[in-house]
Amino acid sequence: MVCGGFTCSKNALCSLNVVYMLVSLLLIGVAAWGKGYGIVSSIHIIGGVIAVGFFLLLVAAIGLIGAAKHHQVLLFFYMVILFFIFLFQFGVSCSCLAMNREQQENLLNSTWGYMHNETKSSLETQLNCCGLLNTTSDRALFDRDFQQCDAPCKHTGRPCIPCGDTMLMHSAKALRILGGVGLFFSFTEILGVWLAARYRNQRDPRANPSAFL
Repeated sequence: MVCGGFTCSKNALCSLNVVYMLVSLLLIGVAAWGKGYGIVSSIHIIGGVIAVGFFLLLVAAIGLIGAAKHHQVLLFFYMVILFFIFLFQFGVSCSCLAMNREQQENLLNSTWGYMHNETKSSLETQLNCCGLLNTTSDRALFDRDFQQCDAPCKHTGRPCIPCGDTMLMHSAKALRILGGVGLFFSFTEILGVWLAARYRNQRDPRANPSAFL
């Protein structure tokens, strides 16, 4: 059977949805790592990526079932939802790639000011750092946080680096990975919509012809 036939379209759509599942797990894992490691909960883009990952995982499962059973209704909703996921994922991925260091610093500063001292202390201990950013505009806040810091580095005699530098290093890496992976695979979702529409309108050669809608 040529590649344009029913079986080939079915296998291609099933394979594509398996890839979507793997990509969704990758997005969720990298976003969770970036959120927990560096930027705490201040960047809502990270939460958006996790939401996209869960949505994509759910839609991939629907598409896999619809492709396996050649279910007309499931395939229709699969196409519609996948198209909206493409639009959302494309926007979130571009936001991840477009966020520069200054924007990340502003988000960190706004969040750090609302954090309780216990939360700051826990974060400093976890990352082995003191204060947020040692900049001219935030020097007073940094000096106060540094005096209150009880991170392990203060007891070992080694200089303590600002927590903001550690956070920005990990968050920048996470944003680049999320943006690149999300942007690349967002275009494959258009391929998924086209494959589903094509497969949905094909007749199963093993089915009763009168049952074809």
